[in-house]
Amino acid sequence: MYQQIVDQVTAKVMAGDWSAGQSLPSIRELAAASRVSVITVRRAYEELERAGVIATRQGKGSVVAEGGDLPTALMHEELQRQLEALLACAGRLGLPRSELHRLIDQAANPETGTANPGTRQGPTP
Repeated sequence: MYQQIVDQVTAKVMAGDWSAGQSLPSIRELAAASRVSVITVRRAYEELERAGVIATRQGKGSVVAEGGDLPTALMHEELQRQLEALLACAGRLGLPRSELHRLIDQAANPETGTANPGTRQGPTP
């Protein structure tokens, strides 16, 4: 359950819904609203603080961390995780790199099933 809280807060920061310095609900408020224990929310907030997403000030509560471009940094981290998962899946399937590239190009242009103009997809006649 705590991971869901971590994911939800991170998603709001990534989307720009919560900006740097914005106050988060108190641990008790969020626990009551989410119908989970205070310990669960505290664990989520501790994880978010370790990740640099939030900052907690004793007696003042938690706020979205002040960081250059935190949403972009979080999105890069998420992209890296997704790429690692993609590569692991492709490896389990035994896909060669060329096939993986073709599938990525196809996903980028689903209406044509081809790569962007200017990208090469094999020998030209």
